[in-house]
Order: sequence, then structure tokens, then C-alpha cells
Amino acid sequence: MQGNLRKMAVATGQFLSYQMRFDDQLLEMNPLLGRELQLTFKGRINCIACDRKISKSFNQGYCWPCSQRLAVCDICIVRPEKRHYDQGTCRQPEWGLSHCMQPHVIYLANTSGLKIGITRESQIPTRWIDQGATQALPILRVPSRYHSGLVEITLALEISDKTNWQRMLKGPPPLIDLVSERNRLRATMATEINHAVAELNGDVEWLECTETRLNYPVTDYPQKVNALNFDKQPEIGGQLLGIKGQYLIMDAGVVNIRKFAGYHISMDTK
Repeated sequence: MQGNLRKMAVATGQFLSYQMRFDDQLLEMNPLLGRELQLTFKGRINCIACDRKISKSFNQGYCWPCSQRLAVCDICIVRPEKRHYDQGTCRQPEWGLSHCMQPHVIYLANTSGLKIGITRESQIPTRWIDQGATQALPILRVPSRYHSGLVEITLALEISDKTNWQRMLKGPPPLIDLVSERNRLRATMATEINHAVAELNGDVEWLECTETRLNYPVTDYPQKVNALNFDKQPEIGGQLLGIKGQYLIMDAGVVNIRKFAGYHISMDTK
């Protein structure tokens, strides 16, 4: 199989089921656990938006002009509190309306430990899977991405909003009582959260949801995480030990497939 990589597709079930994407082709990956893989970078990168040939990608797969033109690459995607839609300076107002000016959920997740995060409801559970979460629980709903960013900043005073990806790839973290954590936050920080959102004429809805648990197809976790990079090592091979988040876990190291979106890769198996 060969083609330009895209973020891996995932189907839910007792264990998550991954598919590698080479352009429009899909390859089931779970059956390849335990087999030797050889991934070779063919020296070509194409922008995942405009398809132009490029020598370097930005924002996980875009050419430089697209990274400066598209709303999905703007700073407010990673820093929602910097939203500028209401100032009339959104790069793509229609895109902003359909993606950012929609209700968002604030959630608790267990990735490398307890963390807080935000996402559109339509991205559940995809967002959790991409982060390598083993547990997740929606706790709040707010009117827009901007509101969710303000709440995340407030809650980040108590809980980390980052994942330690190396620790996440070393194995599943100990279980956390996410419902108890939600109740603790509601008891201690509801006033601050309501204040942050109410200033922008928004409403906060506390959610009573059931926790989601996610099981990744991994036979063995590495004791030491060695990140492999196609820019430094065009040929990457090893036994496939598992898949978690958007990482292939091999005995030679781990590869972040999403990071190399747009790279033309061939893959052989033994």
C-alpha cells in the first residue's frame, strides 16, 4: 500500500479498530499486530488542503500559504480564548460559524493522568481517542468554542490541560474516578466558571453523563519511548506492538501518523 498519509480512521468497539489512510485507500491495521512493518518516505509531500507539492509542511500537513489562509490553522484553534470572529477578522467566517460558533463540551479525560479538554459534541469520542484517553467524561456544555476556552483556562488552574505523550505511550494510567472529580469541580469552581461565561452572555450547563472507557489495540508498551521521524529517517521498520492515539507503537520506536499527514509513504508487511 502507498499514498499520501492522512490521520488514521478509528472505529469504536470492545477494542478500537484502526485504519491507515493512504489518500482514499484504507488499510485495516489491527490484523497487523505482531507483524513486521516497513514504512518508506518517498520524498514527496503534498498539502492536505490544496494538494500542492511542498518541501515542508506546517500545522500537521498544510503548505505555508494554506497555514496562513485557512481558519483551521489560526491561533484561535489551539488558543480559543484568542477568538476574533466578532471583530470581523476570521479567516473563513462561514467555517468559523459552523465550527467555532457552535456548542462545545468541556470534558475530563485520563490520558497520561487527569486532564481537562474541550471539543465539539460531534467530535466525541474522536477527540478523546486522538489524545490516547482511556477514560473520558463530558462535564459542561457552553455556547461556543470561545466560551469553552475561557472555562478551560479557569479549570486549568486546578487540572492540567496537557497530555504527557511519552507517559501516555508507556501504558494505561491508573483508573480515576472522573465523576468524583466532576463533582469536586462543581462544588469548588462553579462560581468562577459561571462568572467567566456570564460576562459574555453565555450559559453553563453541567452535564450528568456516563463515563466512556476506551481500549486500544496494544500487545506491549515500550519502557522507553523513542520517537521516529521520516524527515530524519526515511525508512522506518519494526514489529507493530500496538496503536494508541495517532501513534504506531513498534519495537523500534513510535511514529505519530498525524504529524506526517501529506507525506507520500509506502508500507510493506511481513
